[in-house]
Amino acid sequence: MTPDQIVALFTRPDGSFLCARWGRPVAPVVFGLADDSLDIFRSAIRAVFADAGHPLVETDPEMGANLILFFVADWAELTGVPDLDRLTGVDDLPARLAQQGADQYRIFRFDPDGSIRACLCFTRITGTLAQVHPAALAESLAVRATLTFAQEATPSPELARLIRAAYTPVLPAAATDNSHALRLAARMDSAGTAP
Repeated sequence: MTPDQIVALFTRPDGSFLCARWGRPVAPVVFGLADDSLDIFRSAIRAVFADAGHPLVETDPEMGANLILFFVADWAELTGVPDLDRLTGVDDLPARLAQQGADQYRIFRFDPDGSIRACLCFTRITGTLAQVHPAALAESLAVRATLTFAQEATPSPELARLIRAAYTPVLPAAATDNSHALRLAARMDSAGTAP
């Protein structure tokens, strides 16, 4: 993966660059899935963060859960989530997502040092996503929650090396200068391959 490809992954539509990783242990919770699918998603989250070398915990001392995944068949189901506007900081999110025809939506919150404090993932499991195998969808969502990817990030051994490189302790938890991509690329070779 070249530095330019890494820059593209973290460059947002407004042209700004942000590559941030989690600074605190991740406490995941999943809503809207049957028990059999729930186990698949929990396993995928554990595996992806273990590969990144980042800890999972049962609860975050401040927020309880800080990686929150919502699954719905229709965006209107989100209207039943208490305090959704306050939780997301977005007014009338269900209507906006329905209007856009979106299948997924992700929001990050950050700690003062710029590291990820929380991630909220919303997924409509109808349409194109209804055809995706649950294990593949679980891995994809877990991977996209590890870093502030601004572009589509498809799980692969190369992407796993990038994630491990980003979680190298000597690198900053967050970077807004795209020269950070050079440091990530340099560390990818030493990040190893996925087990």
